Amino acid sequence: MLPTPSIRRPGLAGSPPGPSRRAAGPPRAARAAVAGPARRRRRGLPVLVVAAIAALAMSALGPALRVSTVSADGAPGLPDLTFYGRGYGHGVGMSQYGARGRALAGQPAPEILAHYYANTTLGTRSAATVVRVLLLSGFAATPAKPLTVVGLVGGWTVDGIAATFPANARLTLAPTAPKATTWNLKVASATGARLAAKVVSGNVYVRPVNTSSVLQLVSKPTTTNVYRGFFRVRLTTAAVVVNHIAVDRYLRGVVPLEMPSSWPAEALKAQAIAARSYALYRVHPATGLFDVYDDTRSQVYRGKRVETSAGNLAVIATGGAVLLRGTSLVNALFHSADGGWTENNENVFVGPSGAIVAGAVSYLRGSSDRAPDGSSYDKASPYATWTTATYTPAALSAMLATDPRTAVGTLSDLDLSNRGVSGRLISVTLTGDLATKTVSGAVFRAVFNAAKPAADPPLRGTLFDTAPIP
Repeated sequence: MLPTPSIRRPGLAGSPPGPSRRAAGPPRAARAAVAGPARRRRRGLPVLVVAAIAALAMSALGPALRVSTVSADGAPGLPDLTFYGRGYGHGVGMSQYGARGRALAGQPAPEILAHYYANTTLGTRSAATVVRVLLLSGFAATPAKPLTVVGLVGGWTVDGIAATFPANARLTLAPTAPKATTWNLKVASATGARLAAKVVSGNVYVRPVNTSSVLQLVSKPTTTNVYRGFFRVRLTTAAVVVNHIAVDRYLRGVVPLEMPSSWPAEALKAQAIAARSYALYRVHPATGLFDVYDDTRSQVYRGKRVETSAGNLAVIATGGAVLLRGTSLVNALFHSADGGWTENNENVFVGPSGAIVAGAVSYLRGSSDRAPDGSSYDKASPYATWTTATYTPAALSAMLATDPRTAVGTLSDLDLSNRGVSGRLISVTLTGDLATKTVSGAVFRAVFNAAKPAADPPLRGTLFDTAPIP
């Protein structure tokens, strides 16, 4: 629940999960914990032991934390640099590849979730709770290119029109004049016969007559534009389309996009519970037009056409199950691969200079995600470990100069010492002949990825260094 993460769109079934899911702002603080039986069975390591492990992990990064050298003539300079990293995404909450590894090791979904969301319990919420998903916004319709919806499989209706339209009938909406807020609504049969026409404004509600009927948003240019639930079309000078859908039907179009359906059933169940919690945490029916986006700004949702048997079974098997902290829903963030260690939320969702701006959330604590043999549970990820290309100081300086936040002139020192419990960079300090600047690890990553040559590998997270990380 793969910042707004923008490295890539999460893959379809059979592809690696996307980088991460995050809230629009810092996660909200939770209420007091009530640890459940499953959590008590999996008590954490003693604090001193955890601290010792963290110290060992950080000591492995030590030799390359600060990069600066002195050239033969005594002037400061940098060597050529290659960045070595682990994991993909922000590293907070559940690692999807980690969940897969834990499921393959025999852990059931509740145990997997208890690890990634400490001091939470499983509870229930109604599977019929409606989630409002933004499908299309700012659509500038014209008479030649109207907003178009087609009812598939069964009949459908439009509020305010006393008729039930047949399957494959087509609804079109276009402004009555350029920039007008009144719209011409027309409904035509599959053969083109006019079934209804009127001038409308404000909201248009399009509803299937039963749960087997679905709606196709033809104006959304994708092959996965068929949805359960009903549409609210908000009309001003442009159109917005929001899908109102029961949460467990919504999840059928989420789980297969966020986790390949070929993965172990217990991992899919963990994903279903995390995704349900993530969505319901964001539901606010009394305010706003929608609750979640249909892309990586929230969690990826593509409607009926991406549903799979395994994904549906995971949703059904966990029907209504959610993560709770006390009696409150959990902000169940997740990401693709954690590189062997998850991170505290406040060390990731920081200000642009790396300043800590979010409060610590008790269930989003960083911890080791390694098996008893020391291997990372996310080892099957193609990005469990990764490297960038090698850059000369001049090339790296030029890349950083493309953004005023990191432009310091000729780079002479790169301070990578400010790290969280997992080793992820909280901030990076850049020293050059023109300035010294400190930016968050996320800003450094974003600037690097935007400026690097297109063929070069990106920084896939903020857990990286100038030497391989164990």
